[in-house]
Amino acid sequence: MKRDGFGVQTKTARFAKTVVTFAQKAVAGEPAPAYRPGQEGYADWVILAIQGFKEYLGHDYRKLMDVLREMPRVANSLDLTVETLPHFSTVCARKQAIPMTRWRAILDASVELYELGDVQAIDATGVDRVQASQHYAKRTDYTFEAVKTTLLIDCGTSAILDIHCSMKQPHDTQIGWQVLVRNLDVLSTVAADRGYDWEELRTRLRAERVTPLIPKRDPGMLGWARNLLIHDRAYHQRSNAESVFFGLRRRYGDTLWARTWFGQFRELVMKSAVRNIERALEGSNR
Repeated sequence: MKRDGFGVQTKTARFAKTVVTFAQKAVAGEPAPAYRPGQEGYADWVILAIQGFKEYLGHDYRKLMDVLREMPRVANSLDLTVETLPHFSTVCARKQAIPMTRWRAILDASVELYELGDVQAIDATGVDRVQASQHYAKRTDYTFEAVKTTLLIDCGTSAILDIHCSMKQPHDTQIGWQVLVRNLDVLSTVAADRGYDWEELRTRLRAERVTPLIPKRDPGMLGWARNLLIHDRAYHQRSNAESVFFGLRRRYGDTLWARTWFGQFRELVMKSAVRNIERALEGSNR
């Protein structure tokens, strides 16, 4: 087992090193110092890394910061001491201001830990959320009790390649194309259920040299034969997406706790990135 200045390098220590590296990478240019007294305070990468620890350890912010103060190795990985770790209220406030592009950059970096296969799958489900205040719900037309969450996964490794979140209920085909078009460089064959049955989506994917395995809803005789052919190929791997949703809920919780919709989206992106990192570390330890 690897060692560092503190002795044996545990899985938590390796996770700390990885999530800090990705958080620093998510911030363009040279990472700022972890902490600068005064107005600047804590660097964005520190707040992002702490969010990763929140999902990894499964604590609320108050307890998380208490626990981190008992973990000098983790504080050291953040270029901080246990005395200079931020107050939990600082983390809560600062996370709102960090652009979504930086959260997504951590997810993108986590995908690079995997050697992707030839089949990808896309699927959607609802993720429960804590009820927002009535005032906020009215002001933002925030009516659904679940966030519609779409995952694009690699079937061979179960890595989460991308995630889309919505407070409304847009049709799967529209979300599907939006997610797939920004990941064309990693796509080879895409499996999806009948909710993504849209001929234009199939045509667009084929034009990009991506094979769509999407059965028709009302196939008729000709479509029935095509559906049968799809099932005989790699379509069965689509169920891997359902397994990923199950694993995500089981390990990182099935409820979103952020009060705002954009906070909930960031929470889901970080859960996905942390899952990718943790599974990759487990795989490298075998």
